[in-house]
Amino acid sequence: MAGRIPQNFIDEVVARTDIVEIIGTRIALKKAGREWKACCPFHGEKTPSFTVSQTKQFYHCFGCGAHGTALGFLIEHDRMSFVEAVEDLANRAGLEIPREGPSTPSDRDRQESDLFALMTQADQHFRECLRDSDRAKDYLKGRGLSGETAARYHLGYAPPGWDAVLKKFGATEAGRTALSDCGLIIERSGDSDKAVSNGFYDRFRDRVMFPIRDSRGRVVGFGGRVIDQGEPKYLNSPETALFHKGRELYGLYEARQELRQINQLLIVEGYMDVVRLAQAGIHYAVATLGTATTPEHLNRLFRVCSDVVFCFDGDRAGRQAAWRALETSLTHARDGRQLKFLFLPDGHDPDTLVAEEGKAAFEQRLSQAMPLSEYLVTHLAQQIDRDTVDGRAKLAELARPLVQKLPAGVYRELLIDRLASEVRMPSPRLAGLLGLNETQSGNTTTGGYTRPLAPTRSYGRGNLTSQAIARVLQNPGAARYLGPVESLRQGVEDRGLEVLLELVQCLHGEPHLSSAQLVERWRDRPEHERLSELTSMPLPELKEEAIGLELAAIIEKIRAERGPERRWSELIAKAESVGLNEAEKAELLTLQRQARATATQARH
Repeated sequence: MAGRIPQNFIDEVVARTDIVEIIGTRIALKKAGREWKACCPFHGEKTPSFTVSQTKQFYHCFGCGAHGTALGFLIEHDRMSFVEAVEDLANRAGLEIPREGPSTPSDRDRQESDLFALMTQADQHFRECLRDSDRAKDYLKGRGLSGETAARYHLGYAPPGWDAVLKKFGATEAGRTALSDCGLIIERSGDSDKAVSNGFYDRFRDRVMFPIRDSRGRVVGFGGRVIDQGEPKYLNSPETALFHKGRELYGLYEARQELRQINQLLIVEGYMDVVRLAQAGIHYAVATLGTATTPEHLNRLFRVCSDVVFCFDGDRAGRQAAWRALETSLTHARDGRQLKFLFLPDGHDPDTLVAEEGKAAFEQRLSQAMPLSEYLVTHLAQQIDRDTVDGRAKLAELARPLVQKLPAGVYRELLIDRLASEVRMPSPRLAGLLGLNETQSGNTTTGGYTRPLAPTRSYGRGNLTSQAIARVLQNPGAARYLGPVESLRQGVEDRGLEVLLELVQCLHGEPHLSSAQLVERWRDRPEHERLSELTSMPLPELKEEAIGLELAAIIEKIRAERGPERRWSELIAKAESVGLNEAEKAELLTLQRQARATATQARH
């Protein structure tokens, strides 16, 4: 990718960084044997379960499972992007970041860059159209928006007519293709009677335009609102290579630009709500893009701050939307986070309410928002008669699937206490009936803190392969005791073994790499998260040579289970179904000879 930070520079930055120093400037670390300990900064706890290994240059929390390198800590704790984290550590080390040359970007990079450039031009075009339209400007003024606010949010206007954007940017076939890829034009259907140019027409017509920007400030899509009556009131860009509505949040980029420290985020339903709240001085509102809140939305929000408030109308539709948001949020409700719900008076949305009451009154309402736990209990309690045994039993049954979604921890225990008071039953007894006893839910207890066990995930031969990968990650020097990778791989097709041998091959070429450097090399690959977990996997302390011998034994066992006999069976099955090519026939003949030789040796 053009402008990419070279891998060898990332290796050097990681090598020059002391993770204890980085984390120690943010939380109070105490020496505990060969490691350092603290209360975890990612969840609330009283007994320290957060450890930092100076040897591995890695951190791990036995409570919530958080783990990573110094780069990962800056990304998760300080809400930095990867590039920002590398820049921060490079500055500390007195290094200047080089960039790989932009001369040979891939076709995909080039196409993406062209689409971003077109979206920027379209944004500028809509802004120019707004300046030229008294009608659109009068509409925004009537909604209480100033020119300064419109400029800050790059508000624009798509003029009426079917081909304003087409005429400006779609004179060529390539231009029309790019406009279509950006979702700015629509191809005419066979029975359409619309006036079109070259078989296409503009998607946005006679609408106030709200550009949607990603975390880097690039325009990835648009939302358009009708000025007069019309349906739909809001029209959004379709899913494109640049725009995925289930990930993006309108106003998040602007909020991060305006506020150095974001203490809470308010989720509203409309673009105009975000803009009008910002004009009133409430710069921490964001909007979903014509869709319900998704897990990806919540992941993005919680990377910015730990307090999120959903804001909904107080009518039936608003409460239905709020309950859907609650159900989505349950898996994200963990210690150290706050999820709340604010319901507005009938007939009001944030836009109209802040205009009527002002910032102070609106924020007063916000301070009284209902916590997720309270909303869950009161919503369910409204459906039953708490004065009867049957009603209280039904309440527990209604709560069961919801509470089971909550991550184990203090938050879930407190919610169970709250439910128990409604059901009129001791908390431990209710937890057992809900299927949440530690022995039933797969939890364990560390230092008085209830936590979920790490999920069992594996590559290929499961725990066997995972143990081998963990040994290589935690003891990179042990790889030198293994033979050539090609001989280890021969005759075996196993994804887990491939990951293991790729790590070994990397260490054969660069034996100086540390655990942290190895893990960082996989950051952009699907296996990164699992490798990070394995770097913290408890292992017996052995000398490097002993670990090397263990690795060799594990690999041989994997090869025995995934080796010639399995391959022979695969080739026989293929021969009987579709036939073999010449190479496969030769391979099968070799396996047969090896089997006969092995049998002969066994008889003698």
